[in-house]
Amino acid sequence: MTNAFPIEKIRNIGFIAHIDAGKTTVTEQVLYATGRIHRAGGVDDGTTAMDWMPQERERGITITAAATSAHWQDCRINIIDTPGHVDFTAEVERSLRVLDGGVVVLDAVAGVQSQSETVWRQADTYSVPRICFVNKMDRVGASYERTLESIRRRLNGNPVAIQLPMGEESDFCGTIDLIGGRATVYPVGRGARSSAEDYEDVPVPSEFEEDYLRYRQEMVEKIVETDEQLLIRYLEGEELSPGDLRDALRRATVSRTLVPVLCGSAISGKGIHPLLNSVLYYLPSPSDVPPVEGVNPRTEETELRHPDEEGPLAALAFKVATDPYVGRLVFLRVYSGRVKAGASVQNVSRKGRERMGRLLLMHANHREELEDVTAGNICAAVGLKNTFTGDTICADVNQVILEPPKFPSPVVSVAIEPMTRADQDRLSDALRKLSDEDPTFVVRFNEETGQTVMSGMGELHLEVLVDRMRREFSVEAQVGRPRVSYRETLSRPYRSDARFVRQTGGHGQYGHVVLMLEPLERGEGIQFVNAIAGGVIPREYIPAVERGVREALDNGPLGGYPLVDLKVSLVDGSFHNVDSSEIAFRSAGMMAIREGAAKAGAVLLEPIAELEVVTPGEFLSDVIGDLGTRRAQIRTIEGQEGIQTVRALAPLGETFSYTTALRSITQGRASYTMEFRYYEPVPEGLLRTLL
Repeated sequence: MTNAFPIEKIRNIGFIAHIDAGKTTVTEQVLYATGRIHRAGGVDDGTTAMDWMPQERERGITITAAATSAHWQDCRINIIDTPGHVDFTAEVERSLRVLDGGVVVLDAVAGVQSQSETVWRQADTYSVPRICFVNKMDRVGASYERTLESIRRRLNGNPVAIQLPMGEESDFCGTIDLIGGRATVYPVGRGARSSAEDYEDVPVPSEFEEDYLRYRQEMVEKIVETDEQLLIRYLEGEELSPGDLRDALRRATVSRTLVPVLCGSAISGKGIHPLLNSVLYYLPSPSDVPPVEGVNPRTEETELRHPDEEGPLAALAFKVATDPYVGRLVFLRVYSGRVKAGASVQNVSRKGRERMGRLLLMHANHREELEDVTAGNICAAVGLKNTFTGDTICADVNQVILEPPKFPSPVVSVAIEPMTRADQDRLSDALRKLSDEDPTFVVRFNEETGQTVMSGMGELHLEVLVDRMRREFSVEAQVGRPRVSYRETLSRPYRSDARFVRQTGGHGQYGHVVLMLEPLERGEGIQFVNAIAGGVIPREYIPAVERGVREALDNGPLGGYPLVDLKVSLVDGSFHNVDSSEIAFRSAGMMAIREGAAKAGAVLLEPIAELEVVTPGEFLSDVIGDLGTRRAQIRTIEGQEGIQTVRALAPLGETFSYTTALRSITQGRASYTMEFRYYEPVPEGLLRTLL
């Protein structure tokens, strides 16, 4: 890997988009164009290389982020194809954490959709430069200009068109390169496949000359605005070369000032070659992005790790998967240094030593053996038994802890129990392995009901996991109805004084704490503050108090739901020289929370989801009426050519079985997407019915 591809010849990219925008089809055509596969499969046929899971092929959606690698010109492109469905947003989150660039695929008919906004925000969070590919230009209703406008309006992006389509819908016959000034002509018609032998490179046709000059003028002005030297030359009337424009656009893309936009039709392979060229031209190599920051575990100081194969090893585990043939796979992004197969490494996050068994270059679910992996590359490792998503792998010296990806909390729960006694052990094993793979899949045992409860991001998420248990682990399980993961918080500050005293002969137990409970803004989580002064509670007992506090916060006073968004300050207390112990102070902390929370105006919070419903105009009033019965707040209604898009906020608990209801009132012609947004208090009138 090292000798064949220096770091500046590597691109780590991901295809990200709304569901059904065509990410997997674009990926498939990229692999075909680069010679990685010999025949481009189809999502509808279930023959794509990247959607290899049976559930993905049956449903026609991507569920897990699949990694592969391809060669274009003299570069290696490491590719991750991500899911579009919001239930699998964790796959997008962890992929963007380790990617250097992204290709945002947009539907030319629908433009920017709800999940497009989500992945755009996620890319902003991790400062990922991106380019846009406007797909499905040959579909009825396709509009390049409308899609560009939706990028500006809905994403607050700064798009710059570097290609111009020649015709739209059934007339789409090629693209014009606005930088090079040449046109590429493709076979006409939706589904008319294109390969390198099929298209012609020709001068710009006369009927498109006017549009070409207008779009090119806009493009050049946008590019020169980002480069002072180029702007001066442009204003002096100098003709700028394609090389100058590309170099300036590359710098603007890497700095996320501009977003280059291309177009085509992936299902027929149109526009794939220019897209690949643009990935090499405009998206950064690992050496073009800022060095990754890490925290030295000994000094707590921030240190940088540059993408240098001779530097100290620093790698981030961003995904764990179970392979039926090789066992547990840990996907790694190597930011610095070099790792060899069989080497002994340190898991800095968990303070444990691991043996790096085999190193694999993945192509979906196929594997190629590697001897070593250098900085800037992505690989999978076998043998890391105690490494999980977000852990940092280093050598024995010069250790840092890299920032792990952040994941949303699960919002839907179901109870699960094995069908037979023989399934009991297999169920536990399956749940453990699946929760290792997916950070948004949480399993816990409810002591009050005696049930095993699993929580995820939505009904589809849990449905797929139960199906995987049946197929991969041969576990038959009975699943309860979905339940909403409510939360609780407090509405006013409260000073809680609790004393834990037990006298049983000999040494007793004594712990006394005074806690100040204060509500925080939504989303701020739990903060524990040690405000003890003068040693009224010895320092060694403070962690025990915090443990007791955090345990008690798992069960709120209203319905036993977790308490959130609270600041808990330990302000006073007392101890006994003989009878005090960690157990006593832990118990006192738990008592103070339980007593205080019951008297501090507890409030029940329900998860609110954002819905985007796309429906034919004739059913609009029925859709709005149904949403009204679900306590939804309509935000916007937008329409074009008989298709209406309704965006609304609705309590998650009111959206169960919405799929069936929507199909019923629209004769199966409407579709919707849903994404968790935030928690808000339950209205007073409904509190009694929910509890």
